[in-house]
Amino acid sequence: MPRLPRLLLPLLVATLAPAAFADAPHVDPRIDHLLTELGKQRSIESVQISPDGRQLAWVVRTTGRGRVEVANLDGSQAHRLTHADADAKCSEANPAWSPDSQRVAFFSTCASGGKQRELLLADALGKDSAKRVAALPGVSDDLRWSPDGKSLGFLYVPNGTRRASALYAAKPAAGEIGVDGLEVQRVASVDASGGDVRLLTAPDTYVYEFTWAPDSQRTAYVGAPPPGDNNWWLAKLYVQDAKADARATMVLDPVTAKGALHGLQIALPRFSPDGQRIALIGGLMSDQGSTGGDIYAVSANGGDAVNLTPGIGVTPVWLAWTGAQQLLVSQVNRGHSEVAEYAVDNSKASATRTLFTLPTSIGDGSESMALSLSADHTRLAFIHSSYTEAPEVHAGTLGTQAPAAVTRFNAALKPGWGKAESVEWNNDGHPVQGWLLYPADYDPKKTYPMIVAVHGGPAAAVLPRWPSVGFGGVPFSTLGYFVFMPNPRGSFGQGEAFVQANRKDFGHGDLRDTLAGIDAIEKMLPVDDQRLGLTGWSYGGFMSMFVPTQTARFRAVVAGAGIANWQSYYGQNLIDQWMIPYFGASVYDDPAAYAKSSAINYIKQAKAPTLVVVGDRDAECPAPQSYEYWHALRAQGVPTSLVVYPNEGHHFVDPEHQRDVLQRALMWFEKYLPASN
Repeated sequence: MPRLPRLLLPLLVATLAPAAFADAPHVDPRIDHLLTELGKQRSIESVQISPDGRQLAWVVRTTGRGRVEVANLDGSQAHRLTHADADAKCSEANPAWSPDSQRVAFFSTCASGGKQRELLLADALGKDSAKRVAALPGVSDDLRWSPDGKSLGFLYVPNGTRRASALYAAKPAAGEIGVDGLEVQRVASVDASGGDVRLLTAPDTYVYEFTWAPDSQRTAYVGAPPPGDNNWWLAKLYVQDAKADARATMVLDPVTAKGALHGLQIALPRFSPDGQRIALIGGLMSDQGSTGGDIYAVSANGGDAVNLTPGIGVTPVWLAWTGAQQLLVSQVNRGHSEVAEYAVDNSKASATRTLFTLPTSIGDGSESMALSLSADHTRLAFIHSSYTEAPEVHAGTLGTQAPAAVTRFNAALKPGWGKAESVEWNNDGHPVQGWLLYPADYDPKKTYPMIVAVHGGPAAAVLPRWPSVGFGGVPFSTLGYFVFMPNPRGSFGQGEAFVQANRKDFGHGDLRDTLAGIDAIEKMLPVDDQRLGLTGWSYGGFMSMFVPTQTARFRAVVAGAGIANWQSYYGQNLIDQWMIPYFGASVYDDPAAYAKSSAINYIKQAKAPTLVVVGDRDAECPAPQSYEYWHALRAQGVPTSLVVYPNEGHHFVDPEHQRDVLQRALMWFEKYLPASN
């Protein structure tokens, strides 16, 4: 996406000078206490079980600095892998076990004082100093050992200046747009014994993810021409010998694919144990990294992809081969995390056993709902988080019971919000699910306001997780609100047809689903229909802008990183390729499809006081969209405020900004939708 127009930039950023945060209104002591408590959470990332199933590695963050630790499977004898100064302004990331379970490779910036990454290799027992394998000036990620233990592969942007994701702040616009300063992420490898870094993939292909073949001689990867932020929605699957001069073979192109995969997206390629087939997830995905769809298989030599799970009523989001004809699958099932075993043949994959279903979020800390498995697939590890339990590492035997927590990083944290329950209702002939948080200290004899928090995506789902400092719906419960978080059509969790049900219909069918959910809740609980609030980020920010132009039920709104005008948005953002699968054509070919869902075309119907927040370098939902909406509300005399955060992208990274945006949202609802009668 292009940056802010030059004429708008000084005006917007001027409202966001650092002093502006110091001049924020007086904070309710309850809000200050809530933010302080949320800030106590310690973040856990990249949990990995050793191939022999006896040890764990993870990254734990303190004051933003990651440190690699190793422990026994039960969490005992946890210790730092290196002896770097605990107060050093540096970080460690991406631990990866060697196939023999004796060593751990990881990235570190400690030798350079936080300025440049190196690839290090350490003895798992921490007896010897970590050895430097390679210096990595630029951006590196997704570290993986080759199965034979001879090489380490990773994604690499040589001399890159920003994290390789559209979520992070885009580079300031300069030079010839779309040509100058392109940064290309490639698959790289280095010998485990050290040596030169080899760039395996071509400089004209931006690689989003990769995997090794079982024989260590090939890699499979998902890639597209640069710029990488924009073209993931057109990415193809390639197989290539793991050599710098090897020619890549394109084995799957969704643009030209036949059947259900045509025009959709692909992710998570995984070689079968014999290396002959590749399983992957294919579906309508609005964001890279928010994976979900059907399970497909394609020959490693190319050919037609086979949909192995047509018509399935859940959404697979992660998979791993656990045998020649068996997959382990993580999937979303109506707002719950589920792990199941699938039997696989040449034409289908069928769930044979659901191992466990949890009202939680699980994942390895890098991929949502990913599991880390031992080499014999009998043990697993993941990070577990819910509305009642703060994040911890869970590890143990793979079976019909989810393993217990083996760490206590956040054991002292207790929820300050009310109880959570899954709610289901029917609308337009299909079931819908969502999560409802009760107000803290709930009294059934009282009536309460309710805030509806719409998730981003739209191809995503609300799964229970412990909140952090930053934008989100859970903290409102602490201040005395019901909080309703629906998974309407367009969400993961009920199969691919449900995900695709809001194509060319943004804001209409999903609004009907949400309103029907509100009606169902109001019939059961003491929710005051005259005190409804609305909030959301990204697609949820769009809904927070669009919905008040369609109904007057919401009395206060906070719109984060939203979209006010799909027609102007098409020409402003840097990720326009995601839009055609949803709208069916470009805005130039079918402007009416975009106008139908543009809040700006119905703006005179909007009356709710609205706070608008956005990052000034947001590539996904550019700041001019928020400016346009704020300007239109102000012209209509609607109470409104616009806050633009400097040097932030779609995902805020500055802790002060994360705290400020949540604080402002809490205070906005406290002002215009007070919880007390």
